[in-house]
Amino acid sequence: MGIDDYGGGQGPQPDVLVVTTNDIPGMRVERVIGEVFGLTVRSRHLGSQIGAGLKSLVGGELRGLTKTLVETRNQAMERLVEQARARGANAVLAFRFDVTEAADVGTEVCAYGTAVIVTRE
Repeated sequence: MGIDDYGGGQGPQPDVLVVTTNDIPGMRVERVIGEVFGLTVRSRHLGSQIGAGLKSLVGGELRGLTKTLVETRNQAMERLVEQARARGANAVLAFRFDVTEAADVGTEVCAYGTAVIVTRE
């Protein structure tokens, strides 16, 4: 698995900038649009659960589960960006992920933040 299998985030010049900070240096918030989120729920794959169980006996990274979580987070972030764009935002501040178990059948990943319109100072 290459480096792209383990990471996420945006490309170099996104039309909707997503940051974990409450502000962006050199930018001024012109308007707060409000909370936006992207949500996805992934069911557990029996094969990966068995593999993870066996791997836990000897230790080490669970690569299949790592790749699935990266894909899931990226999908949630893409949905957040789509919602922000649809509401007219060009940035999302205070971006976070929330991950929870969903009724013992899967994992819920929610990407959330505050959609805003920013301009250069």
